[in-house]
Amino acid sequence: MGNIKDIPVTSLDGSEVSLKDFGGPLLIVNVASKCGLTPQYEGLEQLAKTYGDKGLTVVGVPCNQFMGQEPGTAEEIATFCSTTYGVTFPLLEKTDVNGDARHPLYAELTQATDADGEAGDIQWNFEKFLVNADGEVVNRFRPRTEPTDPTVVAAIESVL
Repeated sequence: MGNIKDIPVTSLDGSEVSLKDFGGPLLIVNVASKCGLTPQYEGLEQLAKTYGDKGLTVVGVPCNQFMGQEPGTAEEIATFCSTTYGVTFPLLEKTDVNGDARHPLYAELTQATDADGEAGDIQWNFEKFLVNADGEVVNRFRPRTEPTDPTVVAAIESVL
């Protein structure tokens, strides 16, 4: 697997951004506004606030591939995230995480294995990837694992 931080990405507002600009570790999460797991935004924001000053950047990646649960425009997504959950962490443009149009970021991320040794396609919204400061994927957490789960927190603390 290559350095995740070398892959070009686009922010929700359409500007090009480099993941290298976020010097420390990253928690990259595919997100959606109309999903049963959407309340995980609260935990993600909590992680961003708790560990942001220690170098962690949570990066949200809106995706509409799972039952159309992220149908909004970039502006609608940004407004929903900030007004409903007070999201302050960066959001990327709406992206395909599976299939033929899978973004290169997710082509790399999906090679990483979870705790059961399983790699491959994203299962659902809110799958989480912990990337260390050197751009290596060090953990993969499936969608139902809450952002504030002790295993996620311990993994984050281990890379700070």
